[in-house]
Amino acid sequence: MSRLASVFGLVLALIPVAAHAGPPFLTDDPEPTDTGHWEIYAPLFAADGSGSSYEGEFGTEINYGLAPRVQLTLDLPVAFAHDSEGMHWGAGDIGASVKYQFYRDKAAGFSIAAFPAATLPTASNGMGAGRVTAFLPVWAQKDAGPWSVFGGCGYAINPGSGNRDYWTGGVAVTREVTKRLLLGTEIDRQGPDTVGGRGSTSAGVGAIVDLNGPLRLLASGGPTWTDGGGRGFHAFAALGLDF
Repeated sequence: MSRLASVFGLVLALIPVAAHAGPPFLTDDPEPTDTGHWEIYAPLFAADGSGSSYEGEFGTEINYGLAPRVQLTLDLPVAFAHDSEGMHWGAGDIGASVKYQFYRDKAAGFSIAAFPAATLPTASNGMGAGRVTAFLPVWAQKDAGPWSVFGGCGYAINPGSGNRDYWTGGVAVTREVTKRLLLGTEIDRQGPDTVGGRGSTSAGVGAIVDLNGPLRLLASGGPTWTDGGGRGFHAFAALGLDF
């Protein structure tokens, strides 16, 4: 991973790149919610799969700026899956995470944060992992004018019969086209999460549209390629509320 980290650092140094990241992108960013403020994404929709076999969630993501450079996040999902037998629904695994921005250079427009997360086995109808899982990533961002490049990688702890831990990460580039419109593109890589499974690579485009007041519309999507063949999709949409 040292080589990957070196390449990512070189990308950050060479691309003159801006300001808002995270949702709706697969790739996350190191920017925490402002202290004492809330960011709520609801309703939130996310899905991925191939053809008529897909899964995802409807739900709510709640972010709170607990302290300078510290953000608390709570995910409250309702999970769904579709296969040859039809649609299945159930409560999803609740997720909790803490973002800590441990480095920031305002003059250089560069920051780094850790964002450890865990899910609790709260799902019903077989819609969750059935165990506590964890994700341990580090994210970085470089801003310059209307441009930003952000991303990083992390290790996912994925217990359970037939499962395996894996690395995942990505890089995204965004541009503030106007004060009310941000556009971006990204590429994301995930290792195999099951024994004998295959890794995948996803590409996508996303947009954030500021509405009147504290509301925003967020959306992203694109193709996913499985190692050795196979193609699917991923999609995300949400209404954001900041206050």
